[in-house]
Amino acid sequence: MEKGFLDRVEDNAAVRVWSEKTQQEKGDSLAEGYESELWDFTRISVTQNDLRELREIWNSWNDEIKQLFYCNYGDLPCLLDITVDKYLFRALAQFWNPAYSCFTFGGVDLVPTVEEYMALLNCPIIQADRAYSRPVSVPPFSKKLIRITGMSEQWVAARIKQKGDSKCIPWGNLRDLILGHPDLKKRVDVFALSIYGLVVFPKALGYVDEAVSDLFDRLDKGTTPVPAILAETFRSLNACRRAGEGRFIGCAQLLLAWFHSHFWKAEKVSYRVFSRDYSPLRELVATSRRDNISEEKWITILQNLQAENVEWRAPWFLSGEILQYRSRQFIPATQGLAQCEFSYKDDGYKKKVREISDAWNQTRRMKGFTAGPMTTPEYEWWRGRRVNDNIPKPNQGSTQPIEEHLRVAPSELEIIKQDFERKSSEFGKKIEQLEEEKMRLGLDVDIHKLEAEKLRKGKNKAEEDLDSLKTDYKKLRKSIRTAGLGKTSEQWRQEIGKEKTRADQWEKKFHDVRVQEDVLKKNLLESQNEKEKLRSRVAELERSLHQHRSRNSVIELKASLSRIEELKEEIGKLETALQDSKIRVELLEANNEQYREQLFQSQDQIRNRDYVMGEAVTQVREVADHLQTLAVQADILSLKYESESDRGRKLAWLLRKVKALGIRAKSYM
Repeated sequence: MEKGFLDRVEDNAAVRVWSEKTQQEKGDSLAEGYESELWDFTRISVTQNDLRELREIWNSWNDEIKQLFYCNYGDLPCLLDITVDKYLFRALAQFWNPAYSCFTFGGVDLVPTVEEYMALLNCPIIQADRAYSRPVSVPPFSKKLIRITGMSEQWVAARIKQKGDSKCIPWGNLRDLILGHPDLKKRVDVFALSIYGLVVFPKALGYVDEAVSDLFDRLDKGTTPVPAILAETFRSLNACRRAGEGRFIGCAQLLLAWFHSHFWKAEKVSYRVFSRDYSPLRELVATSRRDNISEEKWITILQNLQAENVEWRAPWFLSGEILQYRSRQFIPATQGLAQCEFSYKDDGYKKKVREISDAWNQTRRMKGFTAGPMTTPEYEWWRGRRVNDNIPKPNQGSTQPIEEHLRVAPSELEIIKQDFERKSSEFGKKIEQLEEEKMRLGLDVDIHKLEAEKLRKGKNKAEEDLDSLKTDYKKLRKSIRTAGLGKTSEQWRQEIGKEKTRADQWEKKFHDVRVQEDVLKKNLLESQNEKEKLRSRVAELERSLHQHRSRNSVIELKASLSRIEELKEEIGKLETALQDSKIRVELLEANNEQYREQLFQSQDQIRNRDYVMGEAVTQVREVADHLQTLAVQADILSLKYESESDRGRKLAWLLRKVKALGIRAKSYM
């Protein structure tokens, strides 16, 4: 079963001829006259394990550990972030067709393929042609756990549990290993085993089943788990559909990821799919989807699904060699699909294994190509005439497009909520605008403060210059008085002229400084006035902001008061009910006293009757004792008078009667 078949890629026409010929010779999956045994509605449960601890462990790992995991096990951790939409899954289950092992949606047949699941898992070490099959002799569960975990035999044996007909190991023990194992590779291996046991094959909630460990033990040899995953998915869906109920124990996350990849057509393919690091699962996890569509709405959508609503080839799927995929759909070979399931506990299961192994090795593969119509006329003819199970038929009365089905009419409460949120958002925006304006005004105030500070510094500098001029002038006058006394009058006149000119210059400079000081004072006064205006504006804005906040507080206060009033009314009702209960209790206690008195009276009457009965029994016993004595005497007298006259015989007869009464009286003694 692990022989390669990827090299056997055949011509499309040859595969089509083989398939149609096989169908003609062996017939269909269901024969004419077949009566469906499926239930009209399947109540399927998709209860999942709690994956929060697994997600927390994964998020706590660094990039190095995550890269080690990706290299060995692919994109399995992405399954932890896929939310299982139970309404969609329940709707999908109604359209599973066990006879043909596919989903039948209105005019469309869809089924996940090995290639698609391999692309989703994106594991670099698995090989598509090495499919897993359960060997006849399986090593003990403990031996496999020892090899996977690296723990001792005693540790493993102490933690293996029996769940139903199989052995398991609790997730809690594996979690402790992941958190505390000294070997990094073993921690990664145990984490992968946990995902396979809790997500991919969730047979027993909170446990990893023995069968999972056998499959996991083969992964490092390149064995692909995909056929086993698909087989368990199909088997579980078949069992639930045929029983009309049950719990799905396949990988719901992978199935929903596959479904979303085909539901509605993609307008274009992202260039990222050609990247080596591209992950379809990561992109699907990052894509937001609605989770408020009811099960009934999904059923209506799927009932009316047509070919134009489906992306036949997933946008992320790039393989060129496929199983009848992206080429024109022709008549498939379906004979034996309905009988392909078996149990390893049944008689002759080895023969079944050989047959399936031979069928796997005869898988026909062909090259994909783009065609116009997605189906051949022969396929359409066959699909319309094939014997089918009770698949829900399209609702002819529903002509709305799928987009209309997905619209949800808001309730009155939601409308009120949306209106309140809109008004609240408007108030919030106004408050933000006021706060922004306040911030801008604050910045303006700071700028004016800086300008006023500059003016103040300029004034101080001018005053310092004026003081310096005065000092220099005093020094000059002093030098005039003390120096140059031997000069001529002409020299003095010239010197005085120079000094006057210099004094005029200083006087002019002093005047300019005074003018500049006046200008600075005027600017300072204007800045102070502007500052006061800004302060008043800020105060006004703060009052407005306070009013808005107070208004919201008043609304909340009114809501709280109304809620308090409602609570008071409920408390009043509860107090009234409590008072009524107290009254009832008092009535019951009064009735209880009456019943107790009647009981005592009845007990007294019973005791009196017992006493009378005892006296009567004593008297009866005395009478019985007396009758015994009479019986003995009657026996003697009857012997004496029996042979005499008629009167004697009568007397003897009476005596015998007395004797008989004496015998009957013995029972009362």
